[in-house]
Amino acid sequence: MSIRFEVKEKDIAGRTGHLKVGQKTVTTPVLLPVVNPHLPLVTPREMQDMGVQALITNAYIFRTSDRFRDIAARDGLHRVLDFDGVIMTDSGAFQQSVYGDVTLTNRETVEFQGVIGSEILVPMDIPTPPSASRETAAHELEETMRRIREAVEIVGPERLAGPVQGGRFPDLREEAGAAVSGTGITFAPIGAVVPLMEQYRYRDLVRVVLAAKRGLSPSACVHLFGAGHPSMFALAVAMGCDAFDSAAYALFAKDGRYLTPWGSWHLEELSELPCPCRVCRDHTAKELREDPGRERLLALHNLRVTLAEIARVRQAIQDGVLWELVDDRCRSHPRLLEGYRELLGYTETLAPQDRATKRRFFYRGNESCRRTEVIRYREQLANLTLGPEVLITLTGEGLPGFSDTLLFRPPFGPYPRELSETFPIGQTEIPTWDQAMVSAGFEGVGRLAGTHPESRFTVLSPSKWSVLARELLPGIEVIDAPD
Repeated sequence: MSIRFEVKEKDIAGRTGHLKVGQKTVTTPVLLPVVNPHLPLVTPREMQDMGVQALITNAYIFRTSDRFRDIAARDGLHRVLDFDGVIMTDSGAFQQSVYGDVTLTNRETVEFQGVIGSEILVPMDIPTPPSASRETAAHELEETMRRIREAVEIVGPERLAGPVQGGRFPDLREEAGAAVSGTGITFAPIGAVVPLMEQYRYRDLVRVVLAAKRGLSPSACVHLFGAGHPSMFALAVAMGCDAFDSAAYALFAKDGRYLTPWGSWHLEELSELPCPCRVCRDHTAKELREDPGRERLLALHNLRVTLAEIARVRQAIQDGVLWELVDDRCRSHPRLLEGYRELLGYTETLAPQDRATKRRFFYRGNESCRRTEVIRYREQLANLTLGPEVLITLTGEGLPGFSDTLLFRPPFGPYPRELSETFPIGQTEIPTWDQAMVSAGFEGVGRLAGTHPESRFTVLSPSKWSVLARELLPGIEVIDAPD
């Protein structure tokens, strides 16, 4: 059995693809719901009927369970859980980090996962919390890598997940990513990020994930441990995460919380159920609150809404509109918006991974000026062949005496008329020009001038934008167009 990952479509750093585990194929991005065999609010068979292709359960729970240990070793996880898809097992590292009383060794948990028929095995890594010092993070990373290499010796890299640790330190995360890929492991979970998400530290999450991605092989399937709230899937996928696992659908249900793609609410706060799933259409908010089986009903709703958001993200990648979905979802919470803006700070790194053409570029304010499409377009300006005298016109009108006349489309900047129907110029949807987009367009003019020192540039601008042009383009002549 081996784990292979094949990328199909890309948008930003997000990817749709096929995760092939032995003879089984899982479509990514994918959610692996967490299953506790002792307390299943939704059974694995029900999950499979809902379209779940893979799930995750805990090897430590099975190992310490008088009810399930021997039967799992004899019959295997798939029969015990009544699930035909891919099963991944966590090692018990989370329990060790929380309770500190796990005596299971790395070798024991890896061997036990193999015995019970897990298809993706996780070594006993050390989840270093964000609060840990650099010295602690480095020491625990070294021990985690020792255990990963020990697991490779036991079962080989083909069935293993290689957790990427390193605390809150980007250089350690990058180092860990490179070390994991160096073992030959192709499935790489980014670990110990749950505290960041619980504390809404999405800016730090972006830094940690992108650092790990820099170290990992581009062919690795990247799993984000413990990420299960629908509102953050688009952001995480845009960073390059391919798989997620979470018990949020059940934990939120136990707390009486109702998940939506843009946040969560306590049932007591709702007068309506804004969802088309069967639970929400068969109950009013009042009926759901009063139903004695509300925990299970909430879990069913929460899981369906979570799976639907994963499907929505996959479709956005296929359509080339992932940035728009990220923009929508990240405006549901100020801290998510911080994470979105942090991601925009890495667009020069992300641009080479983005697709060359898309359905459209939809301008949505200042953040749009920093998107990968703008960066990629500006990089192509150096390829233009220009004469000695170049006019860039913001009005569409020309002037005599110029060897070349370029048009202007913010936030991209100058472009030859021949590119009017090509992406991104021809597929840009923008409202009335604002200062942010025009300023970004002038940055494109500056980039063009910098790559063509043999040409002299002149800008023909309406008086509304002339002052801004002179401020942002020193050394370039600006002519006021007649009003």
